[in-house]
Amino acid sequence: MRTICWRSIALFTLGMVLGLAGWDLSHRTDEAGRGFLIRAGYPPLVYAPATPGAPYVSAASAVLLEATTGTILYAKNEHVRRAPASTTKIVTALIALERGDLRSLVTVGPRAGWTPGSSVGLRPGDRLSLGELLQGLMLSSGNDAGVAIAEHVARSEEEFVRLMNLRAREFGAFNTNFRNPHGLPALGHYTTAFDLALITRYALRHPTFARLVRTREEELQWAVGERRLPLTNTNRLLWSFAGADGVKTGTTSEAGHCLVASATRDGRQLIAVVLRSADRWHDAATLLAYGFEAFRLLRLAKEGREIARLRVAGGRSPTVALVPRTDLAVVCPKGQEHLLRLHLSLAREPIPAPVLPHRVLGRLTVTYDGEEVEGVDLLPREAVRKRSWWPPFAWGDPEKKAKRSTAGGLVVEKG
Repeated sequence: MRTICWRSIALFTLGMVLGLAGWDLSHRTDEAGRGFLIRAGYPPLVYAPATPGAPYVSAASAVLLEATTGTILYAKNEHVRRAPASTTKIVTALIALERGDLRSLVTVGPRAGWTPGSSVGLRPGDRLSLGELLQGLMLSSGNDAGVAIAEHVARSEEEFVRLMNLRAREFGAFNTNFRNPHGLPALGHYTTAFDLALITRYALRHPTFARLVRTREEELQWAVGERRLPLTNTNRLLWSFAGADGVKTGTTSEAGHCLVASATRDGRQLIAVVLRSADRWHDAATLLAYGFEAFRLLRLAKEGREIARLRVAGGRSPTVALVPRTDLAVVCPKGQEHLLRLHLSLAREPIPAPVLPHRVLGRLTVTYDGEEVEGVDLLPREAVRKRSWWPPFAWGDPEKKAKRSTAGGLVVEKG
C-alpha cells in the first residue's frame, strides 16, 4: 500500500470544488463542442471547450489566450497570415531587452532619422539611451526608434530582423516572418493572430517588457541637450478597461486597425489579439471581458510541494517525497468544474536506491469528461543514497497488479 499525502489530496479536492490548441474552433473534432481540443505540435496547442454566448468581433482574425496555461479561449481565423503593422514592435522590444543594455547610449543614424510613418522626432546624430528609445517605440510607436534600436543592438537592421525571425521560431511562431523592426508594409512581412498571442505570452514574462507596455505616460529625454518629449501610450484600453496592462497597437492601410491587448484580474492574465478590426477597442475589450466572465483558472498543484511518498529499498531514507516538476493549472468553463478529475499515477514500490533527484517516479494529470487535458511529472524532492549494509529484501510484491482507488474525486492509480 502506498504512502500518499492525503493532506495534499484534500487541498486539491477543495480547490476543484471551490475554485488549457488544434485549428479554428469551427473545425473541432468534438462535434458536441464539449471537450478540450488538443493538437500535437510545438508548442502543444490547447483550445478550451466552447461555451454558450461566445462574443461576436468585427476583426478579420482574433484570438483570446489565457497566459498562465497558454489555453485558447476564443479563436477566429487565427492561423491566417496578415500584415501586423506596429504589433511587430513587440518582438523588436523583446530582442532589445534580451540583447541590449538599457543604459547604453544610442547614436541615431541617417536611416533611422529618415524612417517614414509614426515618429518620435529622431534626427541623425541624436543621442539617447536604449531605455529611452524603447519608451518611444512602445508608447508612441516610433518607427524611427525601431530602426535606431535595431542598428544599435545588431549593428544593422538586416541582422536585427534575422534575430527577430529566429526568436519567433524559438517561440513556435512558424507562420510569422519579419522584414523590418517597425511593421511598415513590406513584401513577406506577416504574422497571425495566434502567433502574436504566443509571442506576447512569452514577452510578458520579461518584467521590464511588462512594465513598459503598461506605462500610460512618460517623458522621452535626449542624452545631450535639454530636449524632451512627452509620450502617451497609444493603447486606449489602459485608461478604459479595468485591469488592462498592455500591449501594443498597430495601424497601416494594409493591416488595418490591429491591437494586442492584455489585462489581469484576480491573478489571471488574458491576452487578446485582433487584426484588421472595424473597432479594435470594442473587439479587444469584449474578448477580455468574455474570458474573465466565462472561464476559471484552477491551480491544482504547486512546484516543489509534496504530492505523495514512495517507499525506498536499500536507501538511507525509508521513503522519498514526490513533488511536481512545475505548477499544474487548467482553465475550465464556469459551471463545468465537476467534469475535471485529478489522476495520480505512481511507480511501483519499493523504489531501489539510489534515487536520483531528476528521476520521474509518477505523474499527476487532469482529465475533462474522461479525456486527459494537462499533466505534470512527479520527481523526488531530494536524492536518496544507497545504504551498502542494508539487507537484500524487498517490500511488497513487485508483480502486484495496478489498483485504483478514489478519494473525493481524486483518482489515484497505483502500480
